[in-house]
Amino acid sequence: MTKLTYPIITILLLISANIAGSQTNLPKGLLALKPLPAPTTRLQDIDGKTYDLTEDRGSVVFVHFWASWCGPCRREMPAIQKMWNIMQKEGLKIALINTAEDEDTVFSFLASYAPDIRALMDKDGQVTEKWQPRGLPASYIINKNGYIIYQALGGRPWDDKTYLNFIRQILKED
Repeated sequence: MTKLTYPIITILLLISANIAGSQTNLPKGLLALKPLPAPTTRLQDIDGKTYDLTEDRGSVVFVHFWASWCGPCRREMPAIQKMWNIMQKEGLKIALINTAEDEDTVFSFLASYAPDIRALMDKDGQVTEKWQPRGLPASYIINKNGYIIYQALGGRPWDDKTYLNFIRQILKED
């Protein structure tokens, strides 16, 4: 091997270790996605007020699909409420989308599990269909430019420091 070979190998090893390290820094259950534009998302909340995802352009948005009959959703929702209590002050936006349930069911559920979060109603499931989650619960992190960059399938401890710090990193990105 030449004298030039060793520095090149060292640089390549450092680059590959850095790439591998950045992938392992993802909290458990999060998938990094090739950035995709977030689907059109325009829904009414439980009070009939319209929400449009494009209104939150320029902010990081946590989009979460759930249903009250979903066991993992029931277990995860208190962690989302705690995450929201902490992260809303830091600039995180949230779109909590109920899939195809009525207002009374959603109201009763959220009163017990997440009373401070605005519930969006996907009564006919059409918005959920656009996002195509592979199951419930499903969460997506949208960057400030309106692109989906991370996905989590199944329940997560969103109030855990690992997840909170990960979201804080995203909030700091341009």
